[in-house]
Amino acid sequence: MENNSTIRLDAIDIQIIKLLQMNARITNKELAAQLDLTITPVYERVKRLEKTGVIGQYVALIDADKTGKGLMALCMLRLEKHTKDKLAQFEAHVAKIPEVTECYHLAGQYDYHLKILVKDMNAFQDFIVNKLSTNENLANIQSSFVMKKITDTTAVPLG
Repeated sequence: MENNSTIRLDAIDIQIIKLLQMNARITNKELAAQLDLTITPVYERVKRLEKTGVIGQYVALIDADKTGKGLMALCMLRLEKHTKDKLAQFEAHVAKIPEVTECYHLAGQYDYHLKILVKDMNAFQDFIVNKLSTNENLANIQSSFVMKKITDTTAVPLG
């Protein structure tokens, strides 16, 4: 996710974002009441934050355990070749795999870090053998399994 321009946020923008990160379903009326403002300026600020891409989308956060996807694996990957085409090919391959919920291109010892959600170890093996390793440019996969989540947030820390 590339972002070459920072948007200037004032204290009210930051408060709006914090409130929306806690509850994306909060109404503009409720936002206005908590900020001691009228609805119209709050509405205009939210629309500006959406238009400038500060707010990218609104989502529901789902408990993976309750949906039968209780095994979380973190995979560190190295590729054989690092040409622009090979990187793009790998990224397109991974983007099509639903079990990959996060993918990061890294600098350092590994090339990519993936977060994988599956039902169990059998499903993970199937994922590795039949989905991930079908990419011929993979050199190495190092997997770790999450035993306990200590912190888990999507909130961006602001002022």
